[in-house]
Amino acid sequence: MRASASGHVTRSVAIITALAWGIQYLFMPLEPVAMTAGFVPARFAAEVPGLDFIPRFLTPLSATLVHGDLLHLAMNLITFWYCGRIVERVLGAWGVIILYVVGAYASAATHLLVNIGQDQPMIGASGAISAILGAYAMMFSQSEARAFGPIPAEWVRALWLAAGWTGVQWMIGFAGAASGYSIAIAAHIGGFFAGLLLTKPLLRRRFAGV
Repeated sequence: MRASASGHVTRSVAIITALAWGIQYLFMPLEPVAMTAGFVPARFAAEVPGLDFIPRFLTPLSATLVHGDLLHLAMNLITFWYCGRIVERVLGAWGVIILYVVGAYASAATHLLVNIGQDQPMIGASGAISAILGAYAMMFSQSEARAFGPIPAEWVRALWLAAGWTGVQWMIGFAGAASGYSIAIAAHIGGFFAGLLLTKPLLRRRFAGV
């Protein structure tokens, strides 16, 4: 199959995300929107009154449309725009869709494991975008790695990438805590791992013509 050069899925997701933030910013207070559309771990431990407008199993996706402020939105969309278009050229439109959706759910699941019962909402597309970053790093990293015992060289490289991303997320988390805001580090790590794990199957699917 011919690799997609248009990046139309990346562009469409970015536009929809920006429009959703614009509508929320102009017409709706952030806190109720975040509680309703954000991913709230407590909803998976017990019923939370008033949070039934969006089914809880859809909130990993709806949370990607909610951002705290313009800086939060811009940082996510710039990263997604740069890496997503390149990943889409290789993996195609469906590859990006699969990465984004699975990344959203993988990041939410990881966040849930670490924050079970927490009633603070997780918002933003960074978990889903982390899966795009994982695929980008897996395909375009220039680092060399050697096999380690039974572990193939490609997985040694993937583990190094994951370790580096984890370290970056911990540093961001410490910086965020010092600045008075919270960053869902576990969600970013979960999304990134999902991207690493999906890259090879998606490449086989893409270039086998399936």
